[in-house]
Amino acid sequence: MNTQVNIQTRNGLDLIQMGQTIEALKNDPALAQFEFRASNQWVDGGENRSAIRGFYGAGAEDESRTSDFVFTNGEPPVLLGKNEGANPVEFLLHALAGCVTTTTVLHAAARGITIRKLSTRLSGNINLEGLLALNDEATVGYEGIRILMDIDADCSDRELDDLLSFAKDHSPVCNTVCRPVAVTLERV
Repeated sequence: MNTQVNIQTRNGLDLIQMGQTIEALKNDPALAQFEFRASNQWVDGGENRSAIRGFYGAGAEDESRTSDFVFTNGEPPVLLGKNEGANPVEFLLHALAGCVTTTTVLHAAARGITIRKLSTRLSGNINLEGLLALNDEATVGYEGIRILMDIDADCSDRELDDLLSFAKDHSPVCNTVCRPVAVTLERV
């Protein structure tokens, strides 16, 4: 049995590649500019499908994906749907959970912290009066989102608290949700 620890990876991430990527971005900041894209097609009622494949990053159009990732958006019956899929606000929780998790794992690896276990539960409250324009005072969208993270790592509680605060502040999805972002809607 090989008991030698592989020091070239941490938390499933290749530390050599991570270092090379950081060095490349330091030497050419233009490589850090990415454009992600999604397309969506309405099906019926509250059902629609999003397809994601191509993106631009690291100075070129990415060609690593050979087929689309397809996501069906739906609604539960109480919201006039047929449970065709998770609804968009649930996908937002999914995206937020995934991004905060990945950001935590990435920055833990960069700090020399090994994560043994990490899971999250998210919940958020929405008042439909905002969506349905029944109350001008009601927030349209989530009024608040809670992330409960269960994490076990080889560091002190203070280091873990610092890591989680940093991850929250540097997660692209969390940061997008937490600040105003310009969104344009144009008819083509």
